[in-house]
Amino acid sequence: MITVSGISKHYGTRTVVDDLSFTVKSGRVTGFVGSNGAGKSTTMRMMVGLTRPSQGDVRYHGVRYSDLKEPARVVGSVLDARCMHPGRTARQHLRAAAAIGGIPAIRVDEALAEVGLEPAADQRAGGFSLGMRQRLALAGALLGEPEALLLDEPSNGLDPEGIRWLREYLTSFSRRGGTVFVSSHLIAELEMFADDLVVVGAGKLLAAVPVAELTGQGATVVVAQTPEPEALLRLLIGQGYAVEVNGGRLEIRGASRDAVAQVAFDHRIRVLELTEASRSLEDTLLDITGASATTTHA
Repeated sequence: MITVSGISKHYGTRTVVDDLSFTVKSGRVTGFVGSNGAGKSTTMRMMVGLTRPSQGDVRYHGVRYSDLKEPARVVGSVLDARCMHPGRTARQHLRAAAAIGGIPAIRVDEALAEVGLEPAADQRAGGFSLGMRQRLALAGALLGEPEALLLDEPSNGLDPEGIRWLREYLTSFSRRGGTVFVSSHLIAELEMFADDLVVVGAGKLLAAVPVAELTGQGATVVVAQTPEPEALLRLLIGQGYAVEVNGGRLEIRGASRDAVAQVAFDHRIRVLELTEASRSLEDTLLDITGASATTTHA
């Protein structure tokens, strides 16, 4: 539904986004992740015309964002939950946004209901908590009943109940055929509902894959402690396993506990501890972005 093609953004000699290309599919939730300064916010601003790319473009169903006749009906975005007048009520804020976007006023109360803000509809936004502001900003994005949602850190400021509500809402939106593109630092939370991930580092694309593919990469780690670590290390590497030494223990990726035990038994290596654990998505992403940072600073 969304195609990002070779976009870059330069500020003088500084490159913030570097030849970035990826697609965002309909009916799926795509998480957008990367370390601070990776270019996520700038990318999302370019996707909705708030920042002009130095090169490349973004298209929705093949149409450039700048050429969309009714952009609010195609994509709704929340890039800053604070972008509302503190003296206006929630209802007044949405009425103004609806008028600017040519959206029927009836959608105001409907959007407030969708995000659970009806009880606070006539309260001034200046008195809202950050979580309530996030909900009001999302209501604004939903006014045009868009096909796609672009959300930058939408769970920021939400309590656990609010985070759960957001997760369930975005999942439901995508299952109805909508497109969701959401950035977040809460990797464990994204793992619970994202279908795909776009990973960036230093403005460059590091990965654009289904979550299941990333969680399947070396998902199992076997930890072994032995008085003969060097001997076991050589044997395991010789059999093609990826092994790291961490605090006197061997961490073996992609192996089962039984396989490591068999190698040790066959070569009469005494093992003091042998445990098996699943690596989290966060661990995998840290490996990917960490490698990027090392390369960048080398």
